[in-house]
Amino acid sequence: MIRVGIIGGSGLDNPDILENCENIEADTPYGPPSSDIMAGQINGTRVLILARHGRKHQYSPAQVNNRANIYALKQAGATHILATTACGSLRPEIGRGHFVILDQFIDFTRFRKNTFADSFEHGAVHTAMADPFDPCLRNVLYKSAADLGLNAHDKGCVVTIEGPRFSTVAESNMFRVWGADVINMSTAPEAMLANEAGIPYAAVAMSTDYDCWKQDEAPVTWEQILSVFNKNADNVKQLLIKAVSQITFNICV
Repeated sequence: MIRVGIIGGSGLDNPDILENCENIEADTPYGPPSSDIMAGQINGTRVLILARHGRKHQYSPAQVNNRANIYALKQAGATHILATTACGSLRPEIGRGHFVILDQFIDFTRFRKNTFADSFEHGAVHTAMADPFDPCLRNVLYKSAADLGLNAHDKGCVVTIEGPRFSTVAESNMFRVWGADVINMSTAPEAMLANEAGIPYAAVAMSTDYDCWKQDEAPVTWEQILSVFNKNADNVKQLLIKAVSQITFNICV
């Protein structure tokens, strides 16, 4: 049975997008997840929603217990995971409000728990990570965005930094040279753990700013990010609703 886990933030913790919504309290061997799981249906597909940073956005990127979040979704029966994230654009063609269906990541975090294997006592764990984002789910997200008339890019590499600070100009330019297209503070560890758990995972990133490499603009601020994200919150919601409805039809199993 298809059961889609959604990891997101603002606008996605509203139970109104779910039919027959119920709350699932979760606990895991890695501690509690960022929030309880809201379980329900979207157009007949079973859905599990988890707020990455907590219902009140109380957890900083480094505080997010990604292991508990992924484990809790798997424990609740998630067969697929769709994630949303705000990001900074590192390319002039990726404008504010554009959506990027990620296909690669560069992990520039330093202190995150990014594996369930605290030791190799029970055997070595080396998860393949050449293509961390599920191609079928990526295709569903891109086609759904196109059907909705959203400005979407069918691929992009995200560099995930530790945060919570923003980049220096030197760092931002370095990431551009490395081949990164967007930048955030959340995706890489989450994607690693989903792959290790064997759950197909895809993420859509919404560009809210130009980080600080674009010298003809002021450096990004948190207020700027929130302003752009809030203006597009309904687009994010509609994209996920449409994508969830298409997963079964596209045979992402």
